[in-house]
Amino acid sequence: MSKPPERRPRKSKAEQRAESIELILDAAEYLFSRNGLYGVTLRDVAKQVGIHTTLVHYYFQDKQNLFEAVFARRASVTSDRRLDALQAYEAEAGDNPSVEGALHAFLDTDLDLYYEGGENWMNYAAFCARVSTTPEGAELMDKHFDPVVLKLVAILKRALPDYSDEDIFWGYHFVTSALMNTLARTGRIDKLSNGLCKSDDFPAVKKRIAAFMAAGFTALK
Repeated sequence: MSKPPERRPRKSKAEQRAESIELILDAAEYLFSRNGLYGVTLRDVAKQVGIHTTLVHYYFQDKQNLFEAVFARRASVTSDRRLDALQAYEAEAGDNPSVEGALHAFLDTDLDLYYEGGENWMNYAAFCARVSTTPEGAELMDKHFDPVVLKLVAILKRALPDYSDEDIFWGYHFVTSALMNTLARTGRIDKLSNGLCKSDDFPAVKKRIAAFMAAGFTALK
């Protein structure tokens, strides 16, 4: 005689709330990554999840709050991982840090996180890339990522003691510009290379970007 199917325990209200919030954040992240802040409405987000718009309003009040919540949800993870990697590299390098070593710690950690994290993390990468060039996005970049960026800059200054602060900050600007263009995954490199290079091939990017950018820093002198 077969056993009756086991009943799954009913989710608590707190669990249902947490699940609903995650679904809303995932949907908003996907939509913002493709259309930006002003190209998305709360109705769009609700439709993507399959819920009523009033529920999105209930949890997030308005679109700006939702936008900031999407940004913040993963920001601490990527920022903390990079900060840990930079601190570990700094301890390992001692008195002899290199530009390429610092860039590997800063860039590789992030590329691994996005690529290995799956679709949602790749959406977050594209989201950050899109919003980083907007005033509202830049403000959130300042708030969440300045500490890890300034840690990288501090190591670069030690690696390049004869370089001006101006050159180092411009060098970082060029690094982050290339990184954001990569994270956007526009597909342009796919077309230009006739499929030889692919926008979502972050391992291929990781293999090249730190060495390429390090050479750019040294060329500034």
